[in-house]
Amino acid sequence: MRIKHLAATGGALGAALFCIAATPSPAPVTSSAGTSFLTAAPITADRQVQVGAVTGDYLYWQFNAEAGQRPDVTATVALPADGRTGAESWIIEVFDGLRRRQSCVAGEQSPVAARDAAQVTLGCRLRQVRSWAEPQDGDPLPGTYYVRLSSTKLPETDLGLPLKVSLTLTTPDGDLDADQGELAAPLVPNNRPGTVLSGPTASPTVDPEAEESGFGTDWLPSFSGRWFWTAGGGVLAALAGLFGFSLTRRRRRV
Repeated sequence: MRIKHLAATGGALGAALFCIAATPSPAPVTSSAGTSFLTAAPITADRQVQVGAVTGDYLYWQFNAEAGQRPDVTATVALPADGRTGAESWIIEVFDGLRRRQSCVAGEQSPVAARDAAQVTLGCRLRQVRSWAEPQDGDPLPGTYYVRLSSTKLPETDLGLPLKVSLTLTTPDGDLDADQGELAAPLVPNNRPGTVLSGPTASPTVDPEAEESGFGTDWLPSFSGRWFWTAGGGVLAALAGLFGFSLTRRRRRV
């Protein structure tokens, strides 16, 4: 009985191992890339993207990032084996939803491929996406991000040569307790040029006492350095005019 039980257990384990081995791994997804911010192709994390292009193209992708993540983009460009006449410089850039270029804290962002190089690998890891930031700060915030891959310097005769690009995006979690806050709305750009964005408008602040008396202070200008310079220039111009008139007027004869 014990032997039969062991045999049955071994058979079950063998079947489970066979099912695990037979499960195919996720294959790379062959897709397209955009040629501008408006036509950027969407990508997801942990799924490799393969695109065919030609030397000299600008390739764009877009993805969404949440607070606490540290997006990491890696691109491998398979260069053509024949036809190249010199070295090539490549660059990978990441922009947020407001088209602000984000700095990379890791990865080879702008490598140079020698003439006989078979491929070139680029990478850019962003800082941790924050849940809030001051208006003047350029910290990454939750929302849409754009990836741009392009060649910055290469021989003109090498333009148009075919190549293949493999792109991978990962979004590991960082320190979730690094900042405390909440963003009102994600930084998602308006992809419909010419349309007016609808949203709440701030109501002007009204002084209750001025409203009751009927004399508000809205008509008073906000004095600044420009007003003083303008007034001073006007006074100097008037004095210069009077001085010039005194020099040019005719004296009366006695």
